[in-house]
Amino acid sequence: MAEITAAAVKELRDRSGAGMMDCKKALTEANGDIEAATDWLRAKGLAAAQKKSSRTAAEGLVGVAVAGTKGVAVEVNSETDFVAKNDQFQDFVRTASAVALETGATDAEALTAQAHPTGGTIAEKLVSNVATIGENQTVRRVAHVEVTEGVVVPYVHNAAAPGLGKIGVLVALEGNAPAEVLEPLGKQLAMHIAAAFPLALSAADIDPALLERERAIAAEKAAESGKPAEIVAKMVDGAVAKFAKEQALLSQLFVMDNKTPVADVVAKAAKDAGASITLKSYVRFQLGEGIEKEVSDFAAEVAAAAGV
Repeated sequence: MAEITAAAVKELRDRSGAGMMDCKKALTEANGDIEAATDWLRAKGLAAAQKKSSRTAAEGLVGVAVAGTKGVAVEVNSETDFVAKNDQFQDFVRTASAVALETGATDAEALTAQAHPTGGTIAEKLVSNVATIGENQTVRRVAHVEVTEGVVVPYVHNAAAPGLGKIGVLVALEGNAPAEVLEPLGKQLAMHIAAAFPLALSAADIDPALLERERAIAAEKAAESGKPAEIVAKMVDGAVAKFAKEQALLSQLFVMDNKTPVADVVAKAAKDAGASITLKSYVRFQLGEGIEKEVSDFAAEVAAAAGV
């Protein structure tokens, strides 16, 4: 059996919001596997589907840049939030975003190989920044959106400077509606995306592996109800459908009124404008999403004192 460490319990608590002893039990049941322990907690009704605040677990900045009908988001990580406030670091992220937009670089490796406007490459500039700022920094990811006709609308939440912040969103609206219609619609949709954290544009776009994972969790929950197999099957199908509806952007309830599906918001805007509008795609980068911080010595000490 795997050793259940204080660090593992702390990480699971941060992910799930469940109590310390429940996390310890879940890890024991899952032989120390964090993902399996998370599913065990959810199957027992002890954890939410997502604990979004725990996903921001690295520092740095997300930069967004738009030119015409194209937009890009770039995440650059640092060790501390202090560096994110540094003018030199901010300038690097801003420049890297502009270079990604201009060159079309689609990932961190391609971007860092591009020329930096002041000489050398983006990678070499990053090495120089690490030496002068005194903290490790990495270009983590890049994503582009584009429309043939319409607009790409950027939005930054928790902005540290124009175009730089902890959450960066790009909304691609395809259509022939005028900019004075598309721009404010795109801004509202971007704010929704920042707040609602959709996993995909539509239910059909959600990762099948994720849906299967939800099905397994729902099946375990439903099996404990003691109801007939045909009822259990319907309960499972209903739970998966509900999950997909809540996680797909087009079927999410618009945060501005909490009752209208996003697809209907876009359709109404198109009808009112007498023009075509399609929500083609989006990007949402949350700083540090999917990265876990190491447990601090203090946190480990607290867990140890509690007997974990």
